[in-house]
Amino acid sequence: MKTILAALALAAFALDAAAQPYPSHPIKVIVPFGPGGFTDVVARILQKELGETIGQPIVIENKSGAGSTIGTAAVAKAEPDGYTLVMISTTHVISPHLYRQMQYDPIKDFAPVTKLGEGPYVLVVHPSLGVNSVAELIAKAKANPGKIDFASSGNGSSQHLVGALFQTMAGVKLNHVPYKGSSTAMNDVIAGTVKLSFVGMPNALANLSRLKALGVTTLKRSPDLPNVPTLDEAGVKGFDATIWLALLAPAGTPRDIVMKLNADVAKALSTPEARKLMRSAGVDVATSTPEELGALMQSDLDRWGKVVKETGATVN
Repeated sequence: MKTILAALALAAFALDAAAQPYPSHPIKVIVPFGPGGFTDVVARILQKELGETIGQPIVIENKSGAGSTIGTAAVAKAEPDGYTLVMISTTHVISPHLYRQMQYDPIKDFAPVTKLGEGPYVLVVHPSLGVNSVAELIAKAKANPGKIDFASSGNGSSQHLVGALFQTMAGVKLNHVPYKGSSTAMNDVIAGTVKLSFVGMPNALANLSRLKALGVTTLKRSPDLPNVPTLDEAGVKGFDATIWLALLAPAGTPRDIVMKLNADVAKALSTPEARKLMRSAGVDVATSTPEELGALMQSDLDRWGKVVKETGATVN
């Protein structure tokens, strides 16, 4: 009799939990990069704005490494209940072309929630390199093949691939120096240990007194750096690399939860304060439907696959 009563009590508890409106407890967002970097900064903004909107705490967990695949894999395997999410960047659709043994499928193992924002990277150089323009950098790199270091947030990161694309389109060879996050990479660029990098807008703006901004990676100039040319304008014709951020849930997450998250994120990022914070982080708010995000992921998976093949980029 006691066993039956216990079973009934357990079933009643489970039904009660299932009946609770989502979300009924904190949501964890895994950031597959180190703290202080480009993606992490945006995650902290979302933590505040979304937490206030949904009335539940947003817990950020940094789980970096292997081109964002370690933290992302953890979410692919998580319970599809809407309480474990991952904030991805363009790196999500780059890594599959660089790592042979992936623990997940970047498309099939996730439920797209929403795009969050997009923005350019900025090509910055240390003054000790002795160049003042993209043309001068290209000339110096051609005269010293493989001798100029460039820093990235890690093998397989979008910073890595933007640098690889630059080398191919500019016809130069640089020496890639991968770090475990964009903040540690930036520290060495500021120190002059590594001479250049493609960095997020906040890092560029915060260090203009110590570094030189030579170009932005998008086809349009950034309003934050109106006097800095695009790489296309600076002579690397056709160069275009927009970096985006997005939120994913594990595949199988119920549609109603995905749509609630989608609506809540759009609401959280729609306020003037949120948009100002996102701009300060180097991205413009750019939300989407789950279907639009899914289409973007697939198209950029194909696009960056071609870039990897054409550039010969590796994770060695």
